[in-house]
Amino acid sequence: MKDNHAGIPEDMYREHILELYKSPRNIGLIKNPTYEHTEYNSTCGDEIKIQLLIKDGKIQDAKFSGSGCVISIVASSMLTDKLKGLNVEKAKGLTPENLMELLKIKITPARIKCALLPLEAVKKALK
Repeated sequence: MKDNHAGIPEDMYREHILELYKSPRNIGLIKNPTYEHTEYNSTCGDEIKIQLLIKDGKIQDAKFSGSGCVISIVASSMLTDKLKGLNVEKAKGLTPENLMELLKIKITPARIKCALLPLEAVKKALK
């Protein structure tokens, strides 16, 4: 049984990813978001809206909505978890590599855009 780079057996981690897809965290809408942006992947049709509530320079809440493949939904769920409590400047500095570290799975070149969709939405929301 192969391990991912986090030392977790791949089969167990894939199961975790599928569970997160079935029951994502932070899905829904923020009533009065400070920032929001919807990003669309024309290649596959995924569409993710990210909403952020900012207070005193920190992200108090982060939610997402939309539809997409397993990778874009799971990336949105994990990214919104990471954003909560984060300083806005740190959020602006998040990189694709940071998101790949959160996912802990190998993403094929064809699926990179799916994985990065929520990060693009965050970056554009915070501009």
